[in-house]
Amino acid sequence: MEKKPHFVRREFLPREVPSISLALLLAAVLLLNALLYLYLSKFYNSLGRVETDPGLCPFGHFKFGGVKNCSPWLSCEAINREVRKLKCVGEGAVKKVFLSEWKEKKVVLSQLTNSELKEDFLHGLKMLKALQSKYVVRLLGYCEQQFTILTEYHPLGSLRRLNETLHIPKYKGMNTWHRRLMLAIDYVSVIRYLHSSPLGTLVMCDSNDLDKVLSQYLLTSDFHVLVNDLDALPLVNRSAGRLVKCGHRELRGEFVAPEQRWPYGEDVPFEDDLMPPYDEKTDIWKIPEVSNFFLGHVEGSDIVRLHLFDIHAACKKKDPVERPSAQEVLDTYRKVLTLLIREAAMPGTREML
Repeated sequence: MEKKPHFVRREFLPREVPSISLALLLAAVLLLNALLYLYLSKFYNSLGRVETDPGLCPFGHFKFGGVKNCSPWLSCEAINREVRKLKCVGEGAVKKVFLSEWKEKKVVLSQLTNSELKEDFLHGLKMLKALQSKYVVRLLGYCEQQFTILTEYHPLGSLRRLNETLHIPKYKGMNTWHRRLMLAIDYVSVIRYLHSSPLGTLVMCDSNDLDKVLSQYLLTSDFHVLVNDLDALPLVNRSAGRLVKCGHRELRGEFVAPEQRWPYGEDVPFEDDLMPPYDEKTDIWKIPEVSNFFLGHVEGSDIVRLHLFDIHAACKKKDPVERPSAQEVLDTYRKVLTLLIREAAMPGTREML
């Protein structure tokens, strides 16, 4: 009598294998999502800077260079006695900047050079004191009588040198689309902070061209952005009907916002009294150009630009009211970063499913 072949196992095997494979794939996706969540949390907290900075001290105090305890801002007497100038590293219309030394640590000493601009200098000092945060260069001391300000030193200098820095062998590993996007996020975070500062809505007026904007910010050694120059930071107060004008001269060029340009044509000579004031949305207009500089021309940067196209188009609306807030721009930048990191971590997952 012939035995019938047993096909039971062969019938079920093809169905079981895909089920197991799908279960394993889903488990892998869940695990990758969990790891991605932990990575992004760490990314924002350590690289993207959390909202509360443990390095900050109470008002009127500072600490840096690994020191645990906070010290009072240095007084005129302490600056004269303990700070030693090393060399001049820069000079602008308002002040001269010296690389200096304090207790074997490098610091920056800024001194007024033009007595006619002392009000600008003192305004910058006032802003520096009031806005101390993770977004602003650290104040170490000042002397109003001698028009002197002492701040923390950042050896990588201003953002104008970003591309040069990223070509140094030590920092070539930082020259990636996600690191560059993080710098753009830092920049927009500073703008957001200024627009919602403890003092009210502040406008970054020293920003009439890209080079000028970049000169106002520092690149830290751990690759973050700090605003450094706060001499031209007027206050918008809509409830009091107070808008601003960035200086008393005519502004030209596509970099400045349309409302900052003389609206009455070339046939009418510029008069400051006739120039209409404006608000903080001038800063929003300039974000796309600044971010384009940050993104550079590395692999992946064009993909980032594509994802930012809509928000940048909104920043360029001629009517300031139609432009997004700095918070909306920042939220979009963060979403794009998260999306692109997720896609980079799990390529082809959607197709597999």
